[in-house]
Order: sequence, then structure tokens, then C-alpha cells
Amino acid sequence: MLDIIRAEREHLTDVVTLFDSYRVFYGQKSNEEAALEFITNRFLNDESIILMAYIEKKAVGFVQLYTTFSSVSMQSSYILNDLYVSENHRKRGIGKALLEKAKELCHKNGFKGLALETAKDNPAQSLYEKLGWEKDSDYFHYFWKSV
Repeated sequence: MLDIIRAEREHLTDVVTLFDSYRVFYGQKSNEEAALEFITNRFLNDESIILMAYIEKKAVGFVQLYTTFSSVSMQSSYILNDLYVSENHRKRGIGKALLEKAKELCHKNGFKGLALETAKDNPAQSLYEKLGWEKDSDYFHYFWKSV
């Protein structure tokens, strides 16, 4: 049975393990020590919400949300920054369940919506669109790199 829960500090080990795997998936070197520090800081500073997917008490996926604000609409929204399902648990609806739980949380908190960015070749785009996400065709997104 699949359970989606909001991660608390007692889930830290599970979060860090999946977070490190997520980073490796995106071409980074495994570094659980740095992952532990990064995730611990998010918890301590209340800077993100992490939703965890468990099957029979085994952590199999997560989504991490950051709050952002729009001055124009004067509303909050979430940035869905990270979505990961462990390799041997993909294609089972876990990603969909995590996305739906994020949407539910957004609605519950009265937020404007959820934003995400993804690689142009990411096959998850079809899932996003199937779940009602729309590609932004009105705005360009820029990034200034400091280092």
C-alpha cells in the first residue's frame, strides 16, 4: 500500500538517501554528508516541504516544494523543485500520487498554484500534462550564474 506523508525530522535518513539518489540521477557525485547538511538546513529553517512516498514502510519517492510569492497577484505559490521515485519503483503511479498530494497541499493552503521546470527531453512531461499542468508560453525564464 502506498502512503504519502509530509516528512518530519524523524524521516531525515530516508529523505537523505532518496535525495542523494536523486542528485546522482542528475549527474552529481554521491555525497550523503552534504545531502544530510542540505536537507537538515531545510528542516531547521522551515524552508521547504518534503512529501515522502512509502510502500510497506520503505521510502520510494519524494517531492520537495519551496514557497514563492507573486507581487503582482499578491499570492503565494509553490515551486516543485524536486521529484524523484527510486528506479525500481517507477511506472507504478508513485510520481502521480506525489504530484496529486502536492496539488492538494497547494489547494489546502490557498496558494495560487505550483510551478516546475524540467529538461526538454524529460519523459515525465507527459505525466505533468496529463495531470493538468500547462507549459508556460507567455514568459521566458532567465538565470544569472554567479559562479
